[in-house]
Amino acid sequence: MILGERATPASVAALRSQLGLDQPLLAQLGDFAVSVFTRGDTGTSLVYNVSTRELILQRAPVTLQLVALAVLFSVVIAVPLAVVAARQKDKLVDHLVRIIPTVGLGMPTFWVGLLLIILFAVTLKWFPVGGIGTTPWDPLRSLVLPALSVSLALTPPLVRSLRSELLEVFSADFVTTLRAARIPERRVLFEHILRNAALPTLTLLGVNVSYLIGGTLVVEQVFGINGLGSLLFSAISNRDFPVVQGVALFCALSVVVISLLLDAAVYRLDPRMRRS
Repeated sequence: MILGERATPASVAALRSQLGLDQPLLAQLGDFAVSVFTRGDTGTSLVYNVSTRELILQRAPVTLQLVALAVLFSVVIAVPLAVVAARQKDKLVDHLVRIIPTVGLGMPTFWVGLLLIILFAVTLKWFPVGGIGTTPWDPLRSLVLPALSVSLALTPPLVRSLRSELLEVFSADFVTTLRAARIPERRVLFEHILRNAALPTLTLLGVNVSYLIGGTLVVEQVFGINGLGSLLFSAISNRDFPVVQGVALFCALSVVVISLLLDAAVYRLDPRMRRS
């Protein structure tokens, strides 16, 4: 399958020896486990002839930057929309805030990316069409549109979650007490209401991390960014299975690590969890 239908028996035997497929199954599993847990390596790329760890370490920074920027955009968009919707409950603004993000959730990420390219890159020429530039500002400008296209799919559930939590906290007794003490409304909102309402939303963000990383890999292909997404699709098309395994393992570990960090943030912000 890797060498194609016209492969000779000698080339097949050489490839089996290179991949270790001529060894017993338990020996193959043992070698793979040792390689993964000691070196973080799933083998040697069949296309690039270098270790998968080296390839992933070269491409991962761009993908992680894109994920971080997408999370930042999602939070910056979701928090103001949720606050406005909660303060204008059942009014026109509230209905619009709930409807418009839901419509955006139904749009495929790659399609949103193409629309952003046409509008902001081709028509307005504010951002590059794709790729990563060479000047200090080019990488950031190149990641804005792909991060925005990913964040638009992540924002709607965050808006809905934060809005419902804000409505619940607005009617809490401690908020009534703070307002009765004539504490400024802005201080009550940012120091007390948002802090309590944001905890379930942080948990929801951790749940959506896997979707966020998956959307990032697809968007990289649309914008021509040399991250893990382009590496993965190239490995799949070239049947470079060690690289496919390495990227899948890295993405799975990234989901676990990010989820643990968000859980730690919730634990740090919620004194009730620390006391329990």
